Amino acid sequence: MSTTAALAPASPGLSSRWLFWGPTLIWASTWHVILYQLDSGVPVLNSVAWRFALAALMLAGLARWRGEGLRLPLGAHGLMLATGIVQYSGNYVSVYEAERHIPSGLVAVLFCLMVFGNAFSGRLFFGQTVSRRFLLAASGGVAGVVMIFWPEIAATGARPTAALGLGLGLLAVLCACVGNVLTLTLTRRGLALVPVLAWSMGYGAAFLASLSLLNGSGWHFSWQPSYLLSLLYLAVAGSVAAFVMYFKLAQRQGAARAALTGVVIPVIALAVSALLEGWMPTALSLAGMGLCLGSIYVATRPQ
Repeated sequence: MSTTAALAPASPGLSSRWLFWGPTLIWASTWHVILYQLDSGVPVLNSVAWRFALAALMLAGLARWRGEGLRLPLGAHGLMLATGIVQYSGNYVSVYEAERHIPSGLVAVLFCLMVFGNAFSGRLFFGQTVSRRFLLAASGGVAGVVMIFWPEIAATGARPTAALGLGLGLLAVLCACVGNVLTLTLTRRGLALVPVLAWSMGYGAAFLASLSLLNGSGWHFSWQPSYLLSLLYLAVAGSVAAFVMYFKLAQRQGAARAALTGVVIPVIALAVSALLEGWMPTALSLAGMGLCLGSIYVATRPQ
């Protein structure tokens, strides 16, 4: 993939390969870890709010440790508030709600479309271009994910609220793409990434907490060890580490390249599910995994 716009420098200590596989492996594992949150009895709005509130505090501490100030221009706070509402509230809540109406496999397929959404927005807002080979290979990866989840996708039409679930899933993808644009816009203005993420996640957590009060669900928490440990993992690894690496990669190689993580994540998540949850692969799903991984290999090779 090539970019025509000058991108902000990424951390020299991490290779682009690690910046890609780091968030990919982390987010793939969070599919299983989230189950401990859902089984706790704590409402989804609360769990997501706690996750990003904790992540925001840790990012703020990391920024101070790195000598990066948390005082950002007043004009930037409007964009960070919008990022928090869109990326860390609307995106996550829409995913959870979508899975109440359509299979999770279809949601995974929809998120693969972020590759094309990020490619379009990168070209539109940042002047970044991607090669035809990249787009063809990314299409192959999406097709592979469709093959993996085909039994679930084929059964979607039997659900009476499938159209609602599909709409919510597409809304989640749109929120994620818009969140990418907003975050990269802020960093391209010279603002440090870690403080931007700290404020954005903090605003997202505050928005979700307010929404919980307004809809009457209130604030809830669980002291079960499984809930606490899963919350800590989702905050530290799934939010702080993964998002920092993801956006470093997007700064270095473009948002479309970073969005390829969403194509690989279902493959790894299902491997984890096979080990921990007894999921049994089929010939079609194995072929889809092979097509997906092969396509990603082609998409990430140098020109």
